[in-house]
Amino acid sequence: MEHAFKPRGDKTTLEEGVDFTPKFDAKGLIPAIAQDADSGEIVMAAFMNAESLARSISTGEAWYWSRSRGELWHKGASSGSIQTIVEMRTDCDQDTILIKVRTGGNGTNCHRNVFSCFYRRVLPDASDPTASRLESDSEHEGAESED
Repeated sequence: MEHAFKPRGDKTTLEEGVDFTPKFDAKGLIPAIAQDADSGEIVMAAFMNAESLARSISTGEAWYWSRSRGELWHKGASSGSIQTIVEMRTDCDQDTILIKVRTGGNGTNCHRNVFSCFYRRVLPDASDPTASRLESDSEHEGAESED
């Protein structure tokens, strides 16, 4: 499935118009941020290419582009944690996508089998910053999944 999005217009049209004209980078990717539709928590960040974005729009489920595997990735296809899209937004210059989702299965969004990929807090220290695990994701701990 290939989708040709409309060509990008001038700045005013881009920022104030109604046309959806996503800006993909030189590798054909656009950052996508997944946010839990109910809690508002950011649950993951990934990338989409034109095909995964078009599939997400047409199916109502989140599809991404796996940079490490070099292939389309239907979130939750193997784990059951399908991300159903509640709403999609784009930022002011249409170079980032925000996807509000409800996650099926056991509700985990991270391949580490936790609710959010952002399960560690960075603790700044001038000499040696560390990352401390947040306790709120401990109830979702389990085996890792591939998606």
